[in-house]
Amino acid sequence: MEPAFLLKKLAAVILLPPLGPLLLIAAGLLLWRRRPRLGRALAWSGLAAALALSLPASVSWLVEPLERAPVLDPARAAEAQAIVILAGGKRRHAPEYGGESVNRLTLERLRYGARLARRTGLPVLVAGGLPIEGDSEANLMRIALEEDFGVPVRWTESASRDTRENAVNSARILREAGVRKVLLVSHAIHMPRAQAEFEAAGIAVIPAPTAFLHGPYSSEMVLAKFPSANSAYAGWLATHEWLGNLARILTATRP
Repeated sequence: MEPAFLLKKLAAVILLPPLGPLLLIAAGLLLWRRRPRLGRALAWSGLAAALALSLPASVSWLVEPLERAPVLDPARAAEAQAIVILAGGKRRHAPEYGGESVNRLTLERLRYGARLARRTGLPVLVAGGLPIEGDSEANLMRIALEEDFGVPVRWTESASRDTRENAVNSARILREAGVRKVLLVSHAIHMPRAQAEFEAAGIAVIPAPTAFLHGPYSSEMVLAKFPSANSAYAGWLATHEWLGNLARILTATRP
């Protein structure tokens, strides 16, 4: 695996919660005696970041600008020539499925993609997952769609490692099949980056976002104002996407 790609993955692990805020707190505590002012600033910054990325109000503020693609208008689906469903990861230990299977993120995308495929009759491309070991995410997606959802898969793109490679590799397959416009299925929070990459690769996109994280909740639900597993999960996804969009902008020049 390329050093640059490994460095990108390592940077993501360090910057994303929960490790990112914890490292700030740890650094602050280590410096507290020698550099008390800096130590306190780092420790409190880490604590503030941890809270901000798990409180529903602040997480909502991070999520809302990313989930700008509207729910798919069924009338627009008629413009597409195919459906592309992007992978979101896999479960390496799924003994009930005989080894590996798709993870929660991928399954949410597959469910909506299967619904669209049945409603439109459009051919399906699944994309993602050049694994370090084991099966590709795309092949696991194909198995889930065909065996669990009863939806055939026309094309499988299994050589990519990230969203940009999803787009470049899928575009090559689609162009060879004469496809120029697709319904693109991914999480609403991931759609801005995914759409930008596919359009940069020469494929017109009709966004088909799913699994929206931002939405109204009752002000009477007191517990909805406090950190929870769900809000922490949304905070992690939001941070991941903001970093991904920043990386896309910084590496916008393509060979």
